[in-house]
Amino acid sequence: MSIQSMNKQLVVKDLGTKDYKECWDYQEQLFQEIVAQKANNKTLATPLPTNNYFLFVEHPHVYTLGKSGHIENLLINEQALQDKGATFYKINRGGDITYHGPGQIVGYPILDLDNFFTDIHKYLRSLEEVIILTLADYGLKGERSEGETGVWIDVGTPFARKICAMGVRASRWVTMHGFALNVNTDLGYFDNIIPCGIRGKAVTSLNVELAKATIPLAEVKERILLHFAEIFQTDLIK
Repeated sequence: MSIQSMNKQLVVKDLGTKDYKECWDYQEQLFQEIVAQKANNKTLATPLPTNNYFLFVEHPHVYTLGKSGHIENLLINEQALQDKGATFYKINRGGDITYHGPGQIVGYPILDLDNFFTDIHKYLRSLEEVIILTLADYGLKGERSEGETGVWIDVGTPFARKICAMGVRASRWVTMHGFALNVNTDLGYFDNIIPCGIRGKAVTSLNVELAKATIPLAEVKERILLHFAEIFQTDLIK
């Protein structure tokens, strides 16, 4: 991609509460639009800029299993899922099984990495850094755990616990899916899975760590966007 066609702007959309499949379809639509533009650019003397999006969403109770995941990490059957008001999807991101639900901030960056840097490892570490900086704003030390994508607290101790899960898909340097930060999440729903396929480690949330009933989601989203703009050197369009 030529320099003049690079686009550092990020269109931010807060979708509120949205059904997982409906949101997944919307992600795919935006993803395919960017991929199609990149393909068309190969025929143009002056390539057109591609768009970048950042979607915020909360999902109703849902479990999702990544393409390399193991179904045995879902510990309940279909009837139990219904009883808990939860749904289940096998999806096309990396990673194993995770939970999404009310009180959790899910972020889906749909980026053309040709506008930033073409390095998936760097992309994942950058997403982790955004969350680490956000947690630091609340006085918490978020950390990486070697070989385990996401953000953790008390890594290397018997009390290690995950506060943010991550799983992405990338094709032709276009990304989709993203991260899920537990803020006011009902952590009981994680008891029905082996989160991310990792045994023997707990999950936590921002409100549990801060010993508060609830944390304003809008406030946390603003902190995430601030740090995302810093790390990715992007201009936000809300």
